[in-house]
Amino acid sequence: MSRGGSARPSGKSTEPTDWVTRAADDAIRHAGGQEALTDGLPEGRVVTCASGASPSGPIHLGNLREFLTPHLVAEELCRRGVAVRHLHSWDDFDRFRKVPAGVPASWAEHIGRPLSAVPDPWECHDSWAEHFKAPLRAALVELGVEMVEVSQTEQYLAGAYTEQVLHAIRNRDVIEDVLAKHRTKKAEPAAESEQEAAALADSVADEDDALTDAGSLARFPYKPYCRTCGRDTVELTSYDDETTDLAYTCSSCGDSHVTNVATQAEGKLVWKVDWPMRWAYEGVDFEPGGLDHSTPGSSYTVGKELVKRVFDFRAPSYVAYAFVGFAGMQKMSSSSGGVPTASDALRILEAPILRWLYARRQPKQAFDIDFGPEVVRLYDEWDSLTRKAENPDKRDAQVLAYERAVSTAAAGTLPRPKVVVPFRLLSSVADVTAGSAELISRIIGDVGHAHDSVEDLEPRLGRAMTWMSEYVPAEDRTTVRESKDAERLASLSEDEELWLRQLLDRLPDRLELEETTALIYGVPKLARGMGLDDPPTEEVKADQKAFFGLLYHLLVDAERGPRLPTLFLALGADKVRALLTP
Repeated sequence: MSRGGSARPSGKSTEPTDWVTRAADDAIRHAGGQEALTDGLPEGRVVTCASGASPSGPIHLGNLREFLTPHLVAEELCRRGVAVRHLHSWDDFDRFRKVPAGVPASWAEHIGRPLSAVPDPWECHDSWAEHFKAPLRAALVELGVEMVEVSQTEQYLAGAYTEQVLHAIRNRDVIEDVLAKHRTKKAEPAAESEQEAAALADSVADEDDALTDAGSLARFPYKPYCRTCGRDTVELTSYDDETTDLAYTCSSCGDSHVTNVATQAEGKLVWKVDWPMRWAYEGVDFEPGGLDHSTPGSSYTVGKELVKRVFDFRAPSYVAYAFVGFAGMQKMSSSSGGVPTASDALRILEAPILRWLYARRQPKQAFDIDFGPEVVRLYDEWDSLTRKAENPDKRDAQVLAYERAVSTAAAGTLPRPKVVVPFRLLSSVADVTAGSAELISRIIGDVGHAHDSVEDLEPRLGRAMTWMSEYVPAEDRTTVRESKDAERLASLSEDEELWLRQLLDRLPDRLELEETTALIYGVPKLARGMGLDDPPTEEVKADQKAFFGLLYHLLVDAERGPRLPTLFLALGADKVRALLTP
């Protein structure tokens, strides 16, 4: 990221703006005041755009908004020459709350322990937390996202926050006063779908609200993990302000201990205090949050007051983001737990397209990512925008979102195919060729998309093949007949027999797209004594519809399928003759 410069990008006054532009302005104001937008920030001042996530399970496409929102803002600041960092906190010191489906029931013994201390049931990583961090890290690299990672386990255990923890404890009456005031204002975000309801039910935004008995140690802002069993199932029994000794009894193992908060790093601040503490500690200027953190009485609204009254810092500029849902899922990776992750999406969407889905919408706009037929339309829309972006006279907010999607400061221009072939064509050819990359390459060349090698079609070709084989239902895929339908061929009508004869007599050994297309559409014209170039009459149009239906039945045993010229090229002349000859 850049290490200095002016706050405003150079260029014409007609520079388009979007939500990223406005969020970047807010981050600069937070870092240096209104004048910083025109005068720049002090030398050495680094703007911090923050994100945070608990690696308690698959980091799905809704969670991805937590990462991409600050990333896009940081990229905009970098583009302006502003020194910036994207700081990501892994909340791996959070408690393990429940055993999800697909995990041995015996993992219930780890409930209440830090995620970083729970073993990986799949035995491929050092801990539960690392198991779910790893695939997201790999996806972010592919997406061109660069960030500074911080482990909350490492921070707490290293004593990095000890002074902040002691300060919070000394101000626990102020903290309780703020929390109590906001409890009466609590408002639950309204879920608009079953998916969103499930996501909200899994939120940790308000887990501290389960604490009761206001004014007692049950409202203490710090909670230790039991020294014997490692769980947070402890009841605090006393605290000495002078010695900072905190006594507790664990309800899980029954043991009692005394931890010294000043010298023994054995616990963490409760969430609604922890978050504002980190804003002040890290000097956060911008951070997004989900709607579960943004309603009255929730994490951000409480934290905004706590950070000022307790930690003497101003809450970062903030945007609330809405839910990202999904549709059209046929097959998930085994580690996804039934929800699509960035890794899943990148198997069928080019990285710039996935970035674009998040860049082009206001964070407050909810949307779905559809893995079904909508994928084809999405690629068409992207290709159309790509052509628009090539014209400098058409640069607007849509093109700006495109520019944010295709390149990053860390990765440069993200991988795109050297030769752009429509996704609908690639997937259609992949369908009828059973996914043979070499055969697909030959057919794509034959239909007018010249290229030197299969690699020129990547990464789109591989994604089209994956989408067709794993995300399109079997009943919607094309299955070529292994042998001809002798019974149907024996019962051809006079017109059908004439159509097939006209077709087979003129079918060349080497099929080319233009000639094949003209022949298939022209056979009904020939049968009525017309020329191939003559415009079709209404009778010919009706014949064409019937002829095409006959071809689909005889070739793929279906009423419809991929475009017939493409299907012919995929099968080859010999296979077509074998299936159509009575």
